[in-house]
Amino acid sequence: MTNTPRTLYQKIWDAHVVDTRDDGTCLIYIDRHIVHEVTSPQAFESLRAAGRPVRRPDLTLAVPDHNLPTTARRDANGNRIPIADLQSAQQLDLLEKNAPAFGIRYIGDADREQGIVHVVGPEQGFSLPGATIVCGDSHTACNGGLGALAFGIGTSEVEHVLATQTLLLKQSKTFEVRVEGTLGAGVTPKDVILHIIGLIGTAGGTGYVIEYTGNVFREMSVEGRLTVSNMSIEGGARAGLVAPDDITFDYVKGRPYAPKGEEWDKAVAWWKSLATDEGATYDKSVFIRAEDIQPTITWGTSPEDTSAIGGVVPAPEDFADASKRDAVKHSLEYMGLTPGMKLTEVEVQNVFIGSCTNSRIEDIRAAAEVLKGRHKADNVKWAIVVPGSGLVKEQAEAEGLDKIIIDAGLEWREPGCSACLAMNPDKVPPGERCASTSNRNFTGRQGPGARTHLMSPAMAAAAAVTGKLTDVRDLAPAN
Repeated sequence: MTNTPRTLYQKIWDAHVVDTRDDGTCLIYIDRHIVHEVTSPQAFESLRAAGRPVRRPDLTLAVPDHNLPTTARRDANGNRIPIADLQSAQQLDLLEKNAPAFGIRYIGDADREQGIVHVVGPEQGFSLPGATIVCGDSHTACNGGLGALAFGIGTSEVEHVLATQTLLLKQSKTFEVRVEGTLGAGVTPKDVILHIIGLIGTAGGTGYVIEYTGNVFREMSVEGRLTVSNMSIEGGARAGLVAPDDITFDYVKGRPYAPKGEEWDKAVAWWKSLATDEGATYDKSVFIRAEDIQPTITWGTSPEDTSAIGGVVPAPEDFADASKRDAVKHSLEYMGLTPGMKLTEVEVQNVFIGSCTNSRIEDIRAAAEVLKGRHKADNVKWAIVVPGSGLVKEQAEAEGLDKIIIDAGLEWREPGCSACLAMNPDKVPPGERCASTSNRNFTGRQGPGARTHLMSPAMAAAAAVTGKLTDVRDLAPAN
């Protein structure tokens, strides 16, 4: 091994290379694989047709999340309530049968550990620092908040990992996003990553793995780091990483799948060695002052369409690039917005607090803090809070957060992907706006004709009680 200084990404990559081809393509060992109901049925069927077993079933975990309704799943007698959508029902049924048939642990829809795959992995200690982690879902990058090299894969690659525990990959370039300074009041990890994407654009990270450096990330909780890494994909990157440190180790220790005893000590020693070396260089670097980041939302149909909440809706001519001007024109038409309009004058009819980006206990607490002593605005028709897992739900209820949410007029739901994407009953009606804590605001993402504004849990809660896009810092103390 060369003594040349290496980055965090390069160290994890080097530790997982099984073989290197003449063209530079590498066979990479995969430490952990998580499957859900949407991208796994064809993979399992192909294995079955070829008579192949899963090579390491102990390194794969199966969790339903995308298609599950977030309303009650069992009736008063404990019987499963049928799922109306036939395709969803079929996909869920296949995962429930395929996982145990191939020796894989299946976390069922009524199990307390069930939740969104990207919440369950870290929560169970199945996702670990320094590991290679894949799932048939682009937001697998979320696990990079633990210092894992984690990324989404396609169905054919799901099959390949199940059969071989490896993948053929080309090494990405390295991209440092450094944020230094002190974040202002009301500025959360979600605001940080929205600001970053607004700065670098949705293609800014294409071909790269981003490492988030600087004191802002070092001081951030693991849950905040998971939020940031989650949306690396919206910045075009293959994955996002935050170096593992004592904050990470404290988070992981004692979780069900985490190493124990001597194995824990060995693991921590290796994890500590992963930090980027002094003198290592990145292929690209961006520096951001924390003080320049404000509570941030999206106004258009791309995650790069961001603005500080105190801003106005831009005009197409504000952009130099002709293709971007055209995209902005179409975005504003779809979103029903007029250039120059103050963002704080935009009314919302729906609020969604949840998704793999913002459904952990810290997110629920942040929303409840704003909702406490307040009530949903009359023009907000539909407002739901969806915990990321059954364990998050339990903890929130133990802290009384569910009561605050319900008293404020919002619905408290069962865990799942919910209104992040239109694959289950939680859809935003056509032409209506949603203040959403999810990760994507594409045309139709939350339902046909749905208009999505991305923001933090605190900002979404503020929108719920005011009925419009609101700077959470402007809310007077609740009674």
